[in-house]
Formats: sequence, structure tokens, C-alpha cells
Amino acid sequence: MIALARIVLRSLVDLAGLAVLALRPRRSVAAENLFLRRQLALYQDRGVKPRRVDAATRVSLAMLSQLFDWRDALVAVRPETLIRWHRAGWRLFWRIKSRPGRPPIPLGLRQLIRRMASANPLWGEERIANELLLKLGLRVSPRIVACDFFVAVTATFRLLYVFVVIEHGSRRVVRVAVTAHPTAAWALQQLREVVGFDRTHQYLIHDRDSIFASSLDESIRNLGVTVLKSPPHSPQANAICERVIGTIRRDCLDWLIPLSESHLRSILRSWVGHYNHGRPHMALGPGVPDPPSEVVPSATPPTRHRLGEHLSVRARSVLGGLHHEYLPAPAWA
Repeated sequence: MIALARIVLRSLVDLAGLAVLALRPRRSVAAENLFLRRQLALYQDRGVKPRRVDAATRVSLAMLSQLFDWRDALVAVRPETLIRWHRAGWRLFWRIKSRPGRPPIPLGLRQLIRRMASANPLWGEERIANELLLKLGLRVSPRIVACDFFVAVTATFRLLYVFVVIEHGSRRVVRVAVTAHPTAAWALQQLREVVGFDRTHQYLIHDRDSIFASSLDESIRNLGVTVLKSPPHSPQANAICERVIGTIRRDCLDWLIPLSESHLRSILRSWVGHYNHGRPHMALGPGVPDPPSEVVPSATPPTRHRLGEHLSVRARSVLGGLHHEYLPAPAWA
């Protein structure tokens, strides 16, 4: 924070100096410029090694270089160095301006949504969101889904393509499909089964792979979903989907070799159930996208380090013991 404050203060001082120079006569500014250039020439002739350029000076030089042709005036560093500073400044600007994700929903609002969902089992997510907006004036962000492909190799070295669709807000994997011959028509059918019947999704994110043809995007838009394409060669723009693909590899396919296409589907079906219902997600607080029905408020332990007197821990095996889920259960069960 001290370094940032120093950079901001130095930038303000430079802007104030620039404003003062703008009020001075043009001849005076030109004379001072020539005077400073002659001193820099002496510095170059003596070959004195300058001090290391600090962050505040980098910001000032990058900003001032936009106001004139700096190539003949630059002597402290090489031209490519100044260009690198300028690019770094723009990257920092857009990183701050385009922070990933969306603002978290306040805890009180999340508790209200859970209470409304439990009290009204026939209500869907869109019905709850409209109730909050129209009656209480509380706006909940629209649901966003993202999709992508990755490949898996069977024991017979057959190449299979896995299509993943994940919901941003809940981190719930809503579809995983496997095929040996992916086409735009096949991908469109998978997306239709996700967004065609569930009208609560409003945005779809995918990359610029050729399989996502313009006809696919047009069909998705006809379903009322806005298609957002990530920039070229920018997997970080679809980071949530890329992250879940990496999780599938690390938690599942790096340890199990599928024997066939049907075997791969069976493995992924079991893992997705674990991912959605049993695996804790740090991005959720931590939390679980779809908590199992066994976890109820009455099962909450009375202290930090002890379960209730009538509770025990039950372990459930996933993928033949590759993972386990631990749930509270009555002590006599």
C-alpha cells in the first residue's frame, strides 16, 4: 500500500508539473527542454551509472511518453524497456477494470433465498429471482453457463472427446457428454438439453473453436441465451470451465484409465455426482453446489471439535475408493 500511495503521489506531482508547464510560454518550455538535454548529454559522456528506476518513475515516463515523440529524448533506458512498461501499465489497468467473477451475494440474501426455496418447493430459481426483484427490490445476477471440450484416451489408445458444461454461480456441472466424433450439430444438441428446457440461463461462454459454428450460436440465441465468445488464445477468459476440466483430470482421469466409451461415461457420471453433491468447493465459501439431503441443520455439531452425542460419521466410497464422502449419521445406524 505504501508503494502504491507513493506511485499515486508521484503521478499527481507530475500532472501538476505538466499543468504548470502548459501555462508557460512555448519559448520558455523549449529553452528548458534544451537545457535539460544538454545536461543529459554530459551524463552520457561521463558514463555515470544511474540509479535503478523506481515504480513511480516508470509510471511517469510511460504516461508522459504519450504526449510527444519520445524516441529521441529517451536516454535512461532502452526503447523496448519503455514499451514494456507501457504494456504492463495497460495490463494492470484492464486487470483492475475487468476483475474476474461477479460480486458475491451477501450472506443475508443467500439465507433468504434458501428459506424461500425450502418454503416453496415448487418454485424454480427464476421464480425466486423475480420475487426478490419485483417484491423486495433485490436484484440477483443472471445465470451463466460455460462449455468446453477436452480429450481422454482409453486403454486401447482410442481418442474420445468430453464436452463439459458448468454453471458459473453455483459451480454445478450441468452436463458431461462423451463422443468419438464431435460435430457442431452434436454440440448444439448437448447445449439444447441444458438451456432449451431451463429458461433461467441467460449467458453462454465458449471459446473460438471451429466446432462452435455460427449456426450453433444462432440456434442458441434463438433460445434466448446470449453467446459470449472468449478472445483468441485466452483460456483464462473461460477460467471456471478450464478449472473444472483440470479438476476432472487431477481427481479422476489421472488415476483411472477408461476401457471404452461406455466405461468413460460411467466414470464421469459417478465423478460428476461426487463433484455436485459431495465435494467441497472453496469458491462457494466453502460449500457444495447441491448439498446432500442427509446434511440437515440438526446434524450440526454443538462444538467445534465434537459431534453430537447421538451422531457418528458415515463414509461413502466414490469411484471404488478413489474418493470418499463423509456424512453425519445416527450413532445407532
